[in-house]
This record gives sequence, C-alpha cells and structure tokens, in this order.
Amino acid sequence: MIVSKNLETLENSAVKLTVTVGKDAVNKEYNDLLNKYAKSAHIKGFRKGKAPAKVLEQKFGESIRGEATMNLMENTLKVAYEDIDKKPLPYATPVLQEDDEESLITLDSDFTFAVTYDTMPEVKLGEYKGLKIESPVCKIGKQDIDRELELLQEQNATVVEKSEGKTEKDDIVNLNYCELDADGNVIEESKREDFVFTIGTGYNVYKLDDDIIGMASGEEKIIDKEYGDDEADKNLAGKKLKLKVKINSIKVKELPELDDDLAQDISDEYETLKDLKDSIKKRLTESADRFIREKNQQAVMDQIIEGADIAVPKSMIDAEMEQSWSHFISQSRMPEEQVIQIIEAQGRTKEDMLEEWKPSAEKNVKSYLITEKLIEAEEIQVSDEEVDEELKKQAETAGMSYEDTKNYFEQNGMLFYLRNDISNRKLFDLLLESAEIKEGAKKDYLDLMQNKE
Repeated sequence: MIVSKNLETLENSAVKLTVTVGKDAVNKEYNDLLNKYAKSAHIKGFRKGKAPAKVLEQKFGESIRGEATMNLMENTLKVAYEDIDKKPLPYATPVLQEDDEESLITLDSDFTFAVTYDTMPEVKLGEYKGLKIESPVCKIGKQDIDRELELLQEQNATVVEKSEGKTEKDDIVNLNYCELDADGNVIEESKREDFVFTIGTGYNVYKLDDDIIGMASGEEKIIDKEYGDDEADKNLAGKKLKLKVKINSIKVKELPELDDDLAQDISDEYETLKDLKDSIKKRLTESADRFIREKNQQAVMDQIIEGADIAVPKSMIDAEMEQSWSHFISQSRMPEEQVIQIIEAQGRTKEDMLEEWKPSAEKNVKSYLITEKLIEAEEIQVSDEEVDEELKKQAETAGMSYEDTKNYFEQNGMLFYLRNDISNRKLFDLLLESAEIKEGAKKDYLDLMQNKE
C-alpha cells in the first residue's frame, strides 16, 4: 500500500509526514467505490444498479475520486503512524498541506500527499538538584490569632434592635429611598423600600453611608448628592441628584465575649478559650507551611524550566488555554455566552484573554512535561500501601470511613489522580531535600498569604 514515507522535523515539536501510496492501492480504492455506487445508483435510462461503470464515471467520476482520495489518505495515515516514533498528539489534528488540499488521485499512478502535526516534545533537562532558593519565614503571632478570634466573634454575633440613639458607622439600617425630580416629586422607578445594609460598607447604590449618619429611627431626610465625572458607576457619573431617605430601623451587632463559653459554642472539641487559640495557631501554622512549600516548589521548578530545553507545540499551549477558559467559565457560574457578553462590554474578547494567558499556559505545560520527565528519571514509584495511607488521611479530613472514601475515589475514577499527586509530592520532596535553601524575608501571615513582597 505505502511505497514510501518521509518524516521531516519542523519547529516547536511539529513534523511533516510525506506518504506515497502505490498505484495498485489507488486503483483498488477507486474501483471499490465505483462498484459500490454502481449497485445502488439511479441513472436515468437504466434500472437501479444496472448502469455501466463508464456512465457512472462520466456523471460522478470527480466526486468518486474525491471520496476515494479522502478514504485513501485516512486509511494510509493509520498504517503510517504504526511504525513511526513521532505520533500525533491526541488533541493535535494532522493538517493536510495546502498544495495537497485540491489534489485528487489519478488512476494508474502513485499518489503522494503530506500532513503536518504536533508531537510530544523532547525534554532536555539541565541541573535540577542542589538548586539554590530563598524560602520566606513566617511565625504565627498574637495578632494573627486575635484577628481570627475577631472573625469568630463576628460570625457568632447577634443582631439586636437599637432602641435609642442615632445611626453610626457599622450600624445595620433598614431604609426607604427614592429620587426626586426638580419639582420635588417622587421618581417612581427609583423607589426602594426596606433596603438593608451596614453603614460604612458602601453596599448601596447612591453611596449614602456618610449622609445618613446621625439620623434616628423613623426620621426622614432630603439629601443632595453630586457625583464626579470619575464616578465608578457610569449611571451616576457627573450627575446631581436629590434623594429622599427614611430610616425604618437601626440594629447593632452584639459580639460575644472572648471566653470559654464562646470556645464551647464554636465546637465541642474545645473546652477552654486556650484550646481554641491553640487550634487556631495550629491551623494557621499548617496553612503557612503549605504555602511556603508551594512557593519553594515553584522556585525550584522556575529554575528547572529556565535550564531546560523544550520546544512546546502550539496545540499543547492551545489545549492548556482552553482548559483554563473552561475553568474560568465554571467559576463564573454563568453560561459561556453571558460571560462573553460581559467581556465584550469591557472592550475585550475571549481571544484577548487567551493571549494574556499564553505565557502562563506555556509555563504550565513545561512544568507538567518536566515533572513527568523527572519522575521517570528518578524512577519514582507509588505503592498500593502509600495510596491506602493517603486514602485514610483523606477519609479522616472529610470525616468519612476509609471504605466509603475508597469507594468514592474508585467510582469516580480518581485513584489515578491520587496516585499522581503522591508521585509529584515524592518528587518535590527529593528536589527540596537536595536544594540549598536560604532563609528569606520574615513575613506576617497576611503578607505571606497575600503574596506581598
């Protein structure tokens, strides 16, 4: 069938495969199709399936040659891929050379065509052991624990009516408001009743926070507002408005005392406030340690990427960007069409966003390829016992039994990913153990987690 084939290496891990099919295979493909259609063709003047082949060729020869050409190329490529090292990537569709797009087979002649496609890139590693990195240092302090306690107080606060006094910052108000026209008449479409927000948050259309401070429950007030041209809300920018506001009610948060009772209310596992504080410190410490490890892993990988030689094919980068786009749509919790409308309203397109993501996508692909190469080079294996240990940890964290957790992972096809996570962790254990880690800047917990320099 195949008389000859030639594989030419192109840029970015692409190749050009040129194949020549023998004339016997060309003739057979064409004649088989001709005979197939001859049995079912309706030709005027002939009974079904009785028209001579020459008549059929005169009427449909060009179309049959076109279909035979496509069949021949498809079947030939399947055979050609079997014994070549550089096979197409699963998501990289081979592209027919432009010169061959209009070419059709010719009977009694060999047929030559060429396709280009992306292949798995070769990864040439530089140094990856003994790398020098700086690791940030974070010690959980009293201010970090106090901040967490304040959040717990807020979460366990009760809201009560403010029986006396006037509105202040952080009060929760229920109010009615509307716009007035030049004659002082209510603009009906602007009316809103029983609107609730916390003073100082700015969570209201007209930015009324400062204007209603000092008002009493039941009080009504006319407020003149003027908005600058640089106002973020374009519907208000440059406008002067007259607003009528009435305070329906004022409520305040009552925070619980920081004591043993609060600790016990939060969880049965705490008997004293000290138990709660110890738990907070442990949680924050573990969170900081995880973040620092991730930073160190990235620092190591950045150096390995810089020292590696990888020609990443375009299709791999495109696939990574499309995956990022799908994640972006999923996170938005909106239909893709609606997300695109919002983006376009901002003067951008999906293509603009993908182009912005391209450097990150290329880096992610390189990181993945290098990780796979290093796992192979270091012969990192994951035993069934290690998988079981990880399942037990996952079960404990989720408050599930080991059996239920294992069944969940098996039924959802997630054991492969779990095994992959373990092998990656073992790889970075090895890389970080070999690295020369210098103590870096000391950071507060918030600065660390917000990645502030």
